[in-house]
Amino acid sequence: MDNHTLLRKALEEARAGLREGGLPIGSVLADSRGQIVARGHNLRVQTGDPTAHAEVVCIRNAGRRRDWPELTLVSTLSPCIMCTGTALLFRIPRVVIGENRNFMGEEELFRQRGVQIEVLDDPECIELMREFIRTHADLWSEDIGK
Repeated sequence: MDNHTLLRKALEEARAGLREGGLPIGSVLADSRGQIVARGHNLRVQTGDPTAHAEVVCIRNAGRRRDWPELTLVSTLSPCIMCTGTALLFRIPRVVIGENRNFMGEEELFRQRGVQIEVLDDPECIELMREFIRTHADLWSEDIGK
């Protein structure tokens, strides 16, 4: 699968989170052949776990692995400091980001550590987050620690 196809799968996760009453942020992890090895979406509201951001959930769902340096993390939204740190801890070398207009995460930290980043600036990701932030400002502020 190419990056745009992988992002569509992450968007499916984001929509699942929204349907469950949570935040519409999704993530997938793909191997070097573009095959999805794990999926996840933000579960912070649903589980009461403040660390259950989409990327952390996705990485957790991947389980124990030894091929982290061969994987690509795809997220609908620019990863926050916690999610960035988790990806760096496991030496994930490539991150594909759906959008960073509604929230600019720690992309510079990724770059400083040699992680290859591609921001797709996807209109659907942008609008999904824009609308969520507009209608659920309290949940969004809580999610990003404001």
